[in-house]
Amino acid sequence: MVSLLGRSGSLYPYLHSANFLTCRSVTASVPALLNTPDLLNQRKSSRDASHNGQFGVRYAHTDIKIPDFSDYRRTEVRDPKKSSQESSDSRKAFSYLFTGSTAIVGVYTAKTAVTQFISSMSASADVLALSKIEIKLSDIPEGKNMTFKWRGKPLFVRHRTEKEIASEAEVNLSELRDPQHDRDRVVKPCWMIVIGVCTHLGCVPIANAGDYGGYYCPCHGSHYDASGRIRKGPAPLNLEVPYYEFPDDDTVIVG
Repeated sequence: MVSLLGRSGSLYPYLHSANFLTCRSVTASVPALLNTPDLLNQRKSSRDASHNGQFGVRYAHTDIKIPDFSDYRRTEVRDPKKSSQESSDSRKAFSYLFTGSTAIVGVYTAKTAVTQFISSMSASADVLALSKIEIKLSDIPEGKNMTFKWRGKPLFVRHRTEKEIASEAEVNLSELRDPQHDRDRVVKPCWMIVIGVCTHLGCVPIANAGDYGGYYCPCHGSHYDASGRIRKGPAPLNLEVPYYEFPDDDTVIVG
């Protein structure tokens, strides 16, 4: 290739020489001449030199600062020449203590939130006050029944006589539609306290009436005895007995 180009480095004399090649053959041979091994080696050397020059410029930048995290590291592990195993126990103890404290605070916070949420759903003080009723028993004579309003329902408080107590205690339970002994429906035998709502369709019975001297519902003919137990008629269950207590002998609190 070097001898072909000559000293001038031009192909012009050869392209116009009749003794060398025709124009057509020279034109077809130019790519082959340009891809000779010598030229390929020269191109590769030039390309490598160019790349090396670029890499050298790239690697010449050495002003990159490495971040220092010493302020965020524990004092025990800042020394690179010191083994971290020597302080592992103390570091683990601190981690366990911190985790445990966080868990306790989280549980307490959750408990407080749940307690406040539940308490917000409970009845207020004025509603709780209306949920209970205090009755003075000395105002109810023996053998009589008084009606009070409690939670929007009639409440029957009956002062039973000794004869009524003995009569209700002798009732055969097998004869009852809703078997229940009289002693299981009272706290003190002389006081019978029931909700005055018929268990048939919710009517209000009449006290001291009916075939059994207890309560009678004229709407559909249900008869209850002096213990509030259904004895005759369509009602399926006995009159409901609410929760009550006696703070003293002359007072009863219902609710």
